[in-house]
Amino acid sequence: MDSLEGKATARNIPLPIQRAVRQRCGFGCVICGLPLYEYEHMMEWAVVQRHVAEEITLLCDKHHREKTNGLLPKEAVSAANENPFNLRTGVSAPYDLHYSGDHCTTVIGDNTFTTKDQGHGTQIIPLMIDGIPILGFILSDGHLLLNVNIFDEFNELALRIQNNVLTYSTSSWDVALTGRDLKIRESHGKFFLDMRFETPNMLRISRGRFLLNGVEVKISPTEVVITNNQTRMSGSRMENVTVGLSVGTDVPNVSAGVVLQGIPRYTSR
Repeated sequence: MDSLEGKATARNIPLPIQRAVRQRCGFGCVICGLPLYEYEHMMEWAVVQRHVAEEITLLCDKHHREKTNGLLPKEAVSAANENPFNLRTGVSAPYDLHYSGDHCTTVIGDNTFTTKDQGHGTQIIPLMIDGIPILGFILSDGHLLLNVNIFDEFNELALRIQNNVLTYSTSSWDVALTGRDLKIRESHGKFFLDMRFETPNMLRISRGRFLLNGVEVKISPTEVVITNNQTRMSGSRMENVTVGLSVGTDVPNVSAGVVLQGIPRYTSR
């Protein structure tokens, strides 16, 4: 046991062990794949009183309660732990985000993009690459719908939010949805995405990389950097534009704050 953890309890699972459990379980409940989960000792804590990654699994609140109440057999949990739901499908089970209202805000680094519902399916796309929306909100008939497309270096979707429905690939090194914060890591200490869902009407990206077709947009708490040509954005505020930052080709004929074309592309990473 890590000496910094003090006396072992059922709740103070060391962070490296938590991460190992998430990776083995496909970053979701092993029964249903839901990304909201709890760490469950398959062997009763009162008996073993130890934290061993292979003896811990992930269960959502519903299935955790069912196991505790004896409605979900321990054998079924063990079987699911050996063959987790998300690893069978390669993506997480869908999770509905609770966005609503007639206005919205997206914060990328320290750049802010806002809009109000102006009718006729109002939308705002804070970031677009080669005509493909990376981040966006649609406001229509009283509904506020978040849409996000996050690609990896091979143009494969690592995360998608389609009309408030979240799914993510299980091929990432680590994925954790804790409270309102979704963090995807490429390796220890290296963020691929750090996103906060400030429902009902705000999305905040504090760190990450947005990749597509050889374009790389890096996010830090203080700026946005297009690394291909070292263009930097910080402290900007845009209101009621359809596209905030458009990088690359195929720029739609709509209002846009910043358009960057003809930038060099990365051909290999």
